[in-house]
Amino acid sequence: MLHKDEEKVLLFQGDSITDCGRNYSDPGSLGSGYALMVAGKLGLKYPEKRIRFLNRGISGNRVVDLRSRWDEDCINLNPSWVSILVGINEVGWRYHRGEPTSTQAYYEGYRELLVQTREKTGAKIILMEPFLLPVTEEKKHWREDLDPKIQAVRELAREFNTLYVPLDGLFASASAQHDMTYYAPDGVHPTPAGHALMADGWLAALKGKSFL
Repeated sequence: MLHKDEEKVLLFQGDSITDCGRNYSDPGSLGSGYALMVAGKLGLKYPEKRIRFLNRGISGNRVVDLRSRWDEDCINLNPSWVSILVGINEVGWRYHRGEPTSTQAYYEGYRELLVQTREKTGAKIILMEPFLLPVTEEKKHWREDLDPKIQAVRELAREFNTLYVPLDGLFASASAQHDMTYYAPDGVHPTPAGHALMADGWLAALKGKSFL
């Protein structure tokens, strides 16, 4: 049980989109993306909550990689809140390396992460759906593999009653008004504007909720 004046931990987990150039030798480094933006906004708004923001995203990670390091990079950090974004590398590995991950394997591995998180930390969870902007014909084909995985994350959000950030929809809506590459030149890695879109979506998911 946390005392009123004890520090709470909000942990960001995922792949390169969350990593966003963080300094691995600095445990407090947040990178330069949406995690930093969210931390800045929440830290400014809720100084009395004494939130410690941690980023443990690692470039190239898939669910299987998160599972291999979940004790060290999640459970042992005793987070009060855990935000997770993972899934696009499962898709990329299918098309770039010929190493597919089935939707069922993705779902089951992801679900195990959530079970462990709930059972061992009691942390509140926010899930961010993986996204892709079809900036090339090749990336259009990726949707075939990604869309079922997005549905899997939505199922998990319902099952575990988590907060949810509909990133794929947010990027699709924004790119209907402006060129897709403005938000993510390769369709995967966001520009600063893309990260700001993510941060706004993350914070919007908290509105009206007793999350913090």
